[in-house]
Amino acid sequence: MNDRSPPRSRALVSTLPESPAPGSSDGVLAGLRANLFNNVHNSVLTVVILAVSLYAAWHALQWVVIDAVWYAPDAKACKLATGACWAIIGEKYRLILFGTFPYQEQWRCVIVVALIIGMAIASGVRRFWTRWLFYAWLATVALVLCLMLGGVFGLKPTGTYLWGGLPLTLIMSAVTVVLGLPGAILLALGRRSRLPIIKALCVGVIEITRGLPLLVVLFIAAVMLPLFLPPGLSISKFVCAQVAMVVFFAAYAAEIVRGGLQAVHRGQYEAAEAMGLSYAQRMHHIVLPQALRIVIPALVNDIVRAFKNTTFVSILGLFDILGATNVALQDPLWVQFAPEAYLFVFVLYFVFCFSMSRYSHKLEQELSKGRNY
Repeated sequence: MNDRSPPRSRALVSTLPESPAPGSSDGVLAGLRANLFNNVHNSVLTVVILAVSLYAAWHALQWVVIDAVWYAPDAKACKLATGACWAIIGEKYRLILFGTFPYQEQWRCVIVVALIIGMAIASGVRRFWTRWLFYAWLATVALVLCLMLGGVFGLKPTGTYLWGGLPLTLIMSAVTVVLGLPGAILLALGRRSRLPIIKALCVGVIEITRGLPLLVVLFIAAVMLPLFLPPGLSISKFVCAQVAMVVFFAAYAAEIVRGGLQAVHRGQYEAAEAMGLSYAQRMHHIVLPQALRIVIPALVNDIVRAFKNTTFVSILGLFDILGATNVALQDPLWVQFAPEAYLFVFVLYFVFCFSMSRYSHKLEQELSKGRNY
């Protein structure tokens, strides 16, 4: 009897129909009913919030699109409108985007913006992740400096005090990341070094920089750097601000990289050492790729912050896109339409920051395939 039970059980199991996965029959309406309309209080609160949201959305749509003025011959035409005056963007976009760069030479700024955005997009393609990408970034930075400074290839010389707007924001953020990320890796490795002098030096740079606000670091760079130069040699505010931005980014990113190095399993270090690899080979081929993959979200967050930190350089007399917008709004005829101008800048910042965020999320998913965390 016991011998025939297992076959009968297997036959019974094999004849049972397949049941759907749990929760597969629940639709959107069932989810809304269970979470938003499950009792009287939640139902009333949901209806009130929905009504307020629709009311606010409709009035925002009216102000932004329906009643907005998209073109006006002068500011007086906007004063009669009940909606937004987007004509200020058409009137002041050159000053907002390119600052005080000479009007006839602003085509150089357009090329610079295209080069930096193009290189950023190319850096997102994984098959380009070789040492040549770093060299390409260095070449791009050199070409950008030639275009912005001029004085070569028949270009009109333009000092850094004339730089501004979107090119200045992109240049400072790109140089900050391109030079600051290798510096962060070196600082993180130096902090874990067994050599006391190197470790103390890296710890000092990291802790002192992280203990100061960015504004103080910018002021120190603007005041201290010229003191170390030979007499008669001056340094521009742009270089001072750029050095401060690179050091500030490297100090913060170094702790992120160090966290990634600590997260790599000790067995990876031991296995690489057992294979006879040198320290540089172990770091380059085994440890650093794993550590950087782990800290992608935190590292991209720091890159986004570095992009937005360029607004602080206005205290040194440099006008990024936000500072250039403030200059554009000095016109008394258009100053009352400042919200529209700041909304335009907000959209630009959101597009750049959101693109970096979405790319980092996609990259993290691709690198996590087939791995258990």
